This record gives sequence, structure tokens and C-alpha cells, in this order.
Amino acid sequence: MTDASPDRSPAWSALKQKRIRIIPRLDIKGQNLIKGVQLEGLRVVGDPEKFAQKYYEEGADELIYSDVVASLYGRNNLFDMVAKTAKRIFIPLTVGGGIRSVDDVEALLKCGADKISVNSAVIKRPELISEISSRFGSQCCVVEIQAKVFEKGQWMALYENGRENSDRDAIDWACEAMERGAGELLITSIDRDGSREGIDLELMSRISSITRVPIIASGGVGSPSDVCDAVDRAVVDAVAIGDLLHFGRASIREVKEHVIQNGIDVRL
Repeated sequence: MTDASPDRSPAWSALKQKRIRIIPRLDIKGQNLIKGVQLEGLRVVGDPEKFAQKYYEEGADELIYSDVVASLYGRNNLFDMVAKTAKRIFIPLTVGGGIRSVDDVEALLKCGADKISVNSAVIKRPELISEISSRFGSQCCVVEIQAKVFEKGQWMALYENGRENSDRDAIDWACEAMERGAGELLITSIDRDGSREGIDLELMSRISSITRVPIIASGGVGSPSDVCDAVDRAVVDAVAIGDLLHFGRASIREVKEHVIQNGIDVRL
């Protein structure tokens, strides 16, 4: 594997001293926690509320809830689930899927969400990013970019849970989303999703080197070492994890203990 890391600049050194976040990602279809490979072949894992509670008790820094079919069907199914979860966990909760307007954002925030993740709606109407950040603050607006390799060194931004190609270069879109007011970018590598082959370090480092907002890396975490690579070599601020945690191959505490042993600061 080639080293995709940027030069060890003062910014990199500062990030090494920053507390990195470990974020379980819970993709939801209907009432079920699911997990797929490259966003396809969705497999039922269990009750998302029970997993959310477990991860909170294990020491998760935040949680991501994402309704993976909400945009396809034009609705968000997570209001009740978010309300119940927010009463029992006391860490930031990011919710995505089917959000089309500032009214949708307001409704989810009232249910207990702390941040909102948007993809399909802002691909179709980028102005929504600035509308959300202007009304609720940029810290509330997380733009997810589902990136897929189309040729070496080029990723395109997909939407509708990877079903549609926006014809936008993913790195250019990341910069535009930031300029429009996104407070955080959730970068999902479709090619690595569920693969257990490690995070796409080149993609993440390309984006982290040219943006000034926090980057959450998602897709491909197969071991705690992959988290270290994402921080050391791609200089991300947080790592979203699904497969590794959902199928019990590691706990959050085990992940955190491993990254601490490698000199990375996390809340334990």
C-alpha cells in the first residue's frame, strides 16, 4: 500500500494532539439495523436502539443514524427512534436520510438530534446547505459525500444511497459543500464500505488536505489499526465504524485502547 499521507505539517502535528472521535454508524432500513457491502446486499443485524444503547455504554463519542432508503421513498422514518434514543443516550446524535428542507431539519432537532446529515437533497439543490447552516448554525450541518472510484485518482459523488451518479467530482463537491456552510463532512467510500479492507486513505487525505472543516472517514474499517491509519496517514478528525462493531469483531473500548497505544488521543 502506498503512503497517501500528506507532509507532516504543523497542522498535522496539531491534529495528533486533538482528541479523535470514534463514531458507530447505524444504517437503518425500516425498524432494523442493517449492514451491506458497497451499500448493497443489505443484511439485517438487529434492533438499532439496542445497539445504540450498547455503544453509548461502551464509550462511543457520537452516534450516526442513517435511514438508507429514506431519500428513495421520499420520507424519513426515524422520528420516533430518534426521540426514544435521545432520552437514553447523552452523546451527540447525527441523523440522516430523507431530509429535504429546513422544516425536516427542525423536526428532527426537536426530536433530539444534535446534527443533521444530508446528501441527496443537497446534490439536487446545494442551496439547502447554506439554508440549514444559516438557520441552525454550521455545526448542525453535516454533508455526507458518497464517493466511488471511476478511474484512478478520481472519485464521483453518488446519491440515493449510491444508486445515482451526480456527475460531480467528489473532491470538488467537498470543497463546494464547505464553502456553502457545511460544518462537517462525512466521507463514505462506497468501494470500501463493508469490505474490511481499510479506509481509502488517498481519498480521505486528498479531502482533508484542502478543506478546513472536520472530516469523518467512513467505509472499510476492518480492524482498530485502520483507525490509526486514517488519523496518521489521512489526517481525519473522526472515524465512523459499522461492520467491525456490529458483528462483534471488536468493541469500542478495544478500538480506543489500540489507538491510545499508538499515540492518538481519544476519550476513554
